Amino acid sequence: MNLLPQSHEEFSHADYWDSFFKKRGKKSFDWYGEYPELSGHMHKYVKLKDDILVVGCGNSTLSMVLYDVGYRNITNIDISQVVIKQMLDMNRTRRPDLIYERMDATEMTYADDKFSVVLDKGTLDALMSDSSEDTISTIDKYFSEITRVLRNGGRYICISLLQEHILKKLVSYFPSAGFMFRVSRCHEAEIQARENDTSSLPVFIVIATKFTKLPQPVLELTLVDGPPERVSSIEHIISAVTAAQHSAFICSALHKGSVADAGEVSLDLYRLGDKNPRYTIHVLDQLLNRSNKSYAAFIVPQERESDWVFSTKQGRQQLLKTAQLDRLATVVLRKEHTFGTWDEIKEEIEESIRNLAPAGLCAKNKIPYLSLDMNDSKRTVCYKGSSNISGPFVVEEFEGDGGHLYRRLVFLNNQFITQSEARLKLSKSRRGKVKKVIDPGFLACEHHVYMSVGVNAVIDLEESNHIAIIGLGGGGLCTFLHQCFPKLFITAVDIDEAMLSVAVEYFGLIQDDRMKVKIMDGIQFLHNSADQDKQFDAILFDVDSKDTTLGMSCPPKEFLEFSVLNTVIKSLSDKGLFILNLVSRNKTLRLEVMNNLKSIFKSITVHTLQNDINEIIMCSMNQSGGKEWKNRIKLAAKSLNTQATVRKLRTENVINVASLLEGLSIEV
Repeated sequence: MNLLPQSHEEFSHADYWDSFFKKRGKKSFDWYGEYPELSGHMHKYVKLKDDILVVGCGNSTLSMVLYDVGYRNITNIDISQVVIKQMLDMNRTRRPDLIYERMDATEMTYADDKFSVVLDKGTLDALMSDSSEDTISTIDKYFSEITRVLRNGGRYICISLLQEHILKKLVSYFPSAGFMFRVSRCHEAEIQARENDTSSLPVFIVIATKFTKLPQPVLELTLVDGPPERVSSIEHIISAVTAAQHSAFICSALHKGSVADAGEVSLDLYRLGDKNPRYTIHVLDQLLNRSNKSYAAFIVPQERESDWVFSTKQGRQQLLKTAQLDRLATVVLRKEHTFGTWDEIKEEIEESIRNLAPAGLCAKNKIPYLSLDMNDSKRTVCYKGSSNISGPFVVEEFEGDGGHLYRRLVFLNNQFITQSEARLKLSKSRRGKVKKVIDPGFLACEHHVYMSVGVNAVIDLEESNHIAIIGLGGGGLCTFLHQCFPKLFITAVDIDEAMLSVAVEYFGLIQDDRMKVKIMDGIQFLHNSADQDKQFDAILFDVDSKDTTLGMSCPPKEFLEFSVLNTVIKSLSDKGLFILNLVSRNKTLRLEVMNNLKSIFKSITVHTLQNDINEIIMCSMNQSGGKEWKNRIKLAAKSLNTQATVRKLRTENVINVASLLEGLSIEV
């Protein structure tokens, strides 16, 4: 049975309300919440001794509950004789002093200054269905009657959805008529409506207090918890209410469905009195949601908001996929503010995060909060250092899967990425002393495995070969290759001298006649090598970018300019391979890189790692067909597994050959 009007105009017609209440019978109907949701506001603005007039009472239970909790001076009026008779019959015995009278609120017969409170719950919204001339004339009569019957100091309390035309009418009349004007938001009614799935609109309470002499307009807002906020203009009130309505609409849409088709929605969160937003929240959904939705909030650390992964839609989509959630709320801490502890931040945003949850998760589930490095609870910092190039860093140990102990290097200004990681094992000395040593056969980064395959594809195990690795980090790749291939000569290049100390002291890097580390700019090293006609069988780029705003974190963009790529070619032997670790979340940049490579090299293979965004790109100046390339890579992978076993670095295969070939693509 459709008990709601077909069009807004019907709200103001008496015959509509007669029909409405006849259909509904004795079942109560409460606009915008009932007493439990409104009680906090009622008891704040309505006192037990007040003379209360409820206009447009309908068959709401609000007056009855107020009567039962101690309010005795309550008069109810409504335009519908049907509902007045219903309410009189219902309350005649139990609430004999509760008055119900049929009366038009625009033409009341009460004496001037009779009431100290006029309570309007949805009546103004019903009367003011539009802004036509006739409607405005009716509202003017209504407001004039309210002003007349209210005593000095009396309060007109209007519970409304505050549609724009209604709010503008309220603020144009009451402040200029000498009323103190306040707008509060009834969050309790909204929560109840959301749980009952009955409304997506915020509920407001207008408190207009009558004064005979008010020296200047008093305008206030209480849209959040805390004391009222004094505002200077009517426009401020309209803007604040409109923003609250917009955010409520978004929350309702997120509660009921997905925003995947829209990409994302964004909200700013303000604190009372602040001119600038304190938080910005971006909400994203996966295109295909499961029936049991997963949802979390990711808190972006301050000063990291400009990182590509957080500052762009494409980056945030990548973060959503990495987190493997159906919905993710990315919370940016705005740099204009200071913040407390992690727990204080969570407490401050918890209600907002819950309001953005999909249906079924808002009240029943504990919503997880994620941030950088949140998954490792048992961490021990064994060294803190600082680099002139990369800034402060830490070397820390933690217990991972299977009870293994790991050590890793993390730059504090880019905590989203683990720079280097090694697995530790226990070694007993001749004297029986146990100490932790680096396991040289462990490759923490999957892309290092594929780069090792590329190296093995180009070298001869029975002869001396020379490779250059641009980017040292903790030296994990260098250590593995050095141990795995006893006739391989490695020159590692890193601009950061602090990294060499860390690699030797904490990650087991050993320099000898086959392992040399040069501290210098990688591009300059390549130019020097070309000028000296020095050639390598493989040149590996495994260097990260310090610019986090571009969407390409490996390598720095300047390493892939034509002048550098041409220098790489000059520094490669005839059979040599250029092996690139590419990490580009920006599709445009990635396409630009691939086009540059294709314009220079004759053969290119690409392997995209399944569990990451790294791509290992192998480039050669020798023309090779797809079948030939795949066979070469297949043999190199099998050989790597065998070599690691022979060298006692691994007891299991380094790489799954079938998976490698499945993910391999030939670009040229």
